[in-house]
Amino acid sequence: MKARAGGCLLAAALALPAQVKLPPFTREVLANGTVVVLAPRRDVPMITLRVLARGGVESDPAEMAGLSSMTAELLRRGTAKRTAEQFSEQLDVIGATFFAGADEQSVVVSAEFLSRYLDRALELTADAALRPVFPEAEVSKVRSQRIDGAKAVKDNPQAALANYFRSFFFTSKHPYGRPADEHSYARIERQHLVDCHRRLFTGRNLIVVAAGDFDPPALRQKLAAAFGAISAGSVYGWVKSAPPMERATPRLLLVDKPDATQTYFRIAQPGIHRTHPDRVGLLLVNTLFGGRFTSMLNDELRVNTGLTYGAGSQLQEDRMRGAIVISSYTRTDTTAQAIDLALEVLKRLREKRIDAEQLASTKTYIKGTFPTDHLETADQLADVLGEIELFDLDRGEVDDFFARIDAVTLEQANALARNYYRADNLQFALLGNAAKIRDAVARYAPVRKEIAITSAGLAAPEM
Repeated sequence: MKARAGGCLLAAALALPAQVKLPPFTREVLANGTVVVLAPRRDVPMITLRVLARGGVESDPAEMAGLSSMTAELLRRGTAKRTAEQFSEQLDVIGATFFAGADEQSVVVSAEFLSRYLDRALELTADAALRPVFPEAEVSKVRSQRIDGAKAVKDNPQAALANYFRSFFFTSKHPYGRPADEHSYARIERQHLVDCHRRLFTGRNLIVVAAGDFDPPALRQKLAAAFGAISAGSVYGWVKSAPPMERATPRLLLVDKPDATQTYFRIAQPGIHRTHPDRVGLLLVNTLFGGRFTSMLNDELRVNTGLTYGAGSQLQEDRMRGAIVISSYTRTDTTAQAIDLALEVLKRLREKRIDAEQLASTKTYIKGTFPTDHLETADQLADVLGEIELFDLDRGEVDDFFARIDAVTLEQANALARNYYRADNLQFALLGNAAKIRDAVARYAPVRKEIAITSAGLAAPEM
């Protein structure tokens, strides 16, 4: 069987491109500081236009988690030229899609449309991004919807645990450790939204990316007219430091949901940030461990034992250091069995070591999926180019990617597994029926706290 597997790997490797390259693109800085990136491609008559403002979750005041996300949602809810209804109607007329949201380090406005509607789509996108008026009625409506949504998230155990986990792992002193809930949304008034937009949507703080079917000189002129006239303002000042993530002892948070028939769990430890030099090697290790369907975790917890329908590991890569998170769920009566098995797989990764065949398979998998996951469409290309600019990277992030994968040796991969996928001082967050699992999970951590899911908010208790 090993000979057949090796032959399949060789055939797959031979079918892969030797390397991937970013298509040609230009980068220009307008007089007001706005960065404009243009990547023409004529294969499909579509254009993606993306506007990024540095800041995002990181920029939210401690007591107003969700401010940047709510600001983003309200961009299309009324501008100096259009009501919310008019904006939606005019968007529908040209068949364009429009998205605005916030991630850990940016507010993102994105539109996708047929190239023949470029002028109208650009005018709509710029109007929303640069000239929102935040009507009081719309602010009240969105705030109420957000408050209701924050309460309703507790009906979705997986989503609820994700929020509790952020607070538990990062703590309220960290920008990533403040989940938006009914309390934080209730504090957000119209003026806070106006101020957030005024602070983030300045010339020096904006990145505008266009990818697709367009004439570069003509579009450059249109973008300069649309975005070049706004005030230069200031660049958002990134948070310089954050609380240390290392813990001196294992901790366990148990969110009690008495009617739960399953236990959702996360097991975490400190990871890396987006530009960390170990990121390619850790991508390989994490993909093998829990980042694909045929990963070590999913094989054991789902395929071999049937304890769950899915298990995996996430390697968080944002501007600030994130976590490495094992996540899964299982029946209440198999909670300890599933967690024990996840810990056993973690131990196996460290102690039994990755072998050459596993590493080769993972390299082939990542190379095979990367082009279609990141470079196939104009939308994907715009996303990659925006990320390169946002994180101050260069085209080598893509052009040298395969070479950097190939350069990771078996010894380096195993060293990374030992250094990052540790068994000590793990942080456990669980959501389930506490009365039925409390005693069984107590052995995982000497420091434990329990919170009822019916408690207001989504913040974990201080530990």
